[in-house]
Amino acid sequence: MPRPPRSASRPAPGLPSRQAILDFIASQQQSVGKREIAKAFGLSAQDKIALKSLLKEMMDAGELESGPGRNLHKGGGLPKVTALRIVDIDGSGVIAVPDRWDQAGPPPRVRVIETRRRSAHGLGDRLLARIEEQGGGLLAFPMKALAKTEEFVLGILRRDAGGLRLVPVDKKARADFSVSDAGEAKVGDLVLAEPSGRAPRLFARVVEVLGDPFAPRSFSLIAIHAKGIPHRFDDATLEEAERIARQPLGAREDLRALPFLTIDPADARDHDDAVWAGPDPDKEGHFRAIVAIADVSFYVRPGSALDRSARGRGNSVYFPDRVVPMLPEILSAHVCSLVEGEDRAVLACHLEIDPHGKVTRQHFTRAVIRCVTNIAYEEAQRTFNEQSGEWLGVLAPLWETWGALARARDHREPLALNLPERRVVLDEAGRIAGISLREQLAAHRLIEDFMIAANVAAAKALEAKKAPCIYRDHEVPSREKIVALRDYLESLGQNFAMGQVMKPANFNRILERVKGESYAEQVMEQVLRTQTQAYYSAANMGHFGLSLGSYAHFTSPIRRYADLVVHRSLVEAWRLGEGGLHPEEAKGLPRTADHISMTERRAMEAERDTTDRYVAAYLSEKVGEIMPTRITGVAKFGFFAQVVGLGGDGLVPVSTLGAERFLFDEDSRVLEGIETGTRYTVGQRLDLRLAEANPITGALRFEIPWEEGEAPPPGDHRRKDRVRTGKRAGQSRIPPGIRRGRR
Repeated sequence: MPRPPRSASRPAPGLPSRQAILDFIASQQQSVGKREIAKAFGLSAQDKIALKSLLKEMMDAGELESGPGRNLHKGGGLPKVTALRIVDIDGSGVIAVPDRWDQAGPPPRVRVIETRRRSAHGLGDRLLARIEEQGGGLLAFPMKALAKTEEFVLGILRRDAGGLRLVPVDKKARADFSVSDAGEAKVGDLVLAEPSGRAPRLFARVVEVLGDPFAPRSFSLIAIHAKGIPHRFDDATLEEAERIARQPLGAREDLRALPFLTIDPADARDHDDAVWAGPDPDKEGHFRAIVAIADVSFYVRPGSALDRSARGRGNSVYFPDRVVPMLPEILSAHVCSLVEGEDRAVLACHLEIDPHGKVTRQHFTRAVIRCVTNIAYEEAQRTFNEQSGEWLGVLAPLWETWGALARARDHREPLALNLPERRVVLDEAGRIAGISLREQLAAHRLIEDFMIAANVAAAKALEAKKAPCIYRDHEVPSREKIVALRDYLESLGQNFAMGQVMKPANFNRILERVKGESYAEQVMEQVLRTQTQAYYSAANMGHFGLSLGSYAHFTSPIRRYADLVVHRSLVEAWRLGEGGLHPEEAKGLPRTADHISMTERRAMEAERDTTDRYVAAYLSEKVGEIMPTRITGVAKFGFFAQVVGLGGDGLVPVSTLGAERFLFDEDSRVLEGIETGTRYTVGQRLDLRLAEANPITGALRFEIPWEEGEAPPPGDHRRKDRVRTGKRAGQSRIPPGIRRGRR
């Protein structure tokens, strides 16, 4: 370590001055302690004793602070090397704060300097970094990634013989926490707590009481906190939204004479897309259509408080009992929502379509529209089916135009999966009234095809200008997944050739072959599991599932940040006015794409977990009943089953299947009894008894409903040879449609 120059403020010989010590610490790139200071200033043994007292005085005065390993740094600042936690990823980089901050005031925000082109960090990630001060700000240079820790634990407060305990709501949690400080929380409350300690001695301090875990709206609240979803807007964002909502629409193309309408679910909270279509008066057999999308980029400008908030959220999150919007309600549900009878600002996608459904021309304008109505899918379908009703005159040409788009869809043969979607039905008090499956209507396909056409048009319009774009990518399935699907299909007596160029049509032919078979639904699920997960990217990888070469999300900027970025890029590339994509924002698109891919996954997990909790609540009154189920997964430790027509996966542990030993075939996902030949395989239907339904975790547990005198002795789960992995000699196929039984 270099020796500092002699300073006029430094006493000689003897101790350096306080300022000299602070200057020396600031000049070093590595951590500094008492030993390094003594060595740098050449202190004698006697001076080292005095240095210890001087450093203590400086710490008592707040001039110095001590970090990990007794390293020293300037008071109120950060150690030269410290642990950080990522709290924000904006267009210009990654922002972190100290992992621990015990001082008064908010923790300092540090910009993380990355050496790789794409961000390697996600929200909540921890890293060890070297800290430098530059230009009045703090920069962090990552040294290594640290294990991710849970900042808070969500759980239910319970009391047992040992005192207060926190029972986590996460079904994956393996242990409870001893509560060191319950605050004002009562037994049975849903609370947010700060964890500490290590297993098996885990402690928690309650920091927020969330209330009754079984009250209406609590299930979504659990998911919001468990997934760390931002659900409150700060004052600056709300004030900006109120102000920006009052701005005039400005000069726009006037499309108010056209009868635009929106077709959405009956319980839609916002309307961000409207459509109009009809025959082209200049070309017989051709059509014109306009897909009008809420002009969110006009209101949410790059770098604003609204933009930072929307980017952090990434998307809206929809629960059965609430929506956590990406934008404040005054924008999402009012000013930007294309409600009936109100003038609204839109970004309009004008399409010219030939008789085969090919889009022959497209262009974009900023326009003003006035929707004639907001109708539900069911009403639109009923109006068309009955060929009567107030809006038939608007819907009939829309349906005719869709006929051409549908022909184009059939020609390109996208993946034809039609899996049922669960819908939680609540009563007026917010309590669960039932679980139903959403009906699939032609009206759904109509809107979907118009939206796909507009999304493709947006991607191609940006490519024509060589403008930045966030694509919606969906890659070809991996060979490993295709091999697994082939093995599964062979177990059902179905062939699947591996040597072909993989296209969605290959999977469609499989689905067509098994239509009407008892195992058709599980084959559809296996085909879905074979697919890769769609994601956002600044690079175009195509969309395999839709069989499209270029695809972006353009049609939902109220609820998706990706669409907002695409709008901004269109505005900038086609010179449509203010609110275009900023050059700095364009440079950060790879990071933005990674971030919103993460927030999308987070939302999907939160929505799924909440639905699982509602299903468990619905079934909690049916514990002990026998119900029809279908096996959805098989593992070495048991199998998972789902209630037919309802959902909710529940485990049947192998330890409850009796004392018999089992063979687990990894390729075919089969558990087979070695002594009896009893078999459990994916897709198999069997009646199970519901043994447990936990609404807080969403977990279910089933058991075999053994008949009287049939139940085998319980198995010993501690036996290491209970389940072996391998194939049974001479047994490579599973007869289709098999139910529980003996061979």
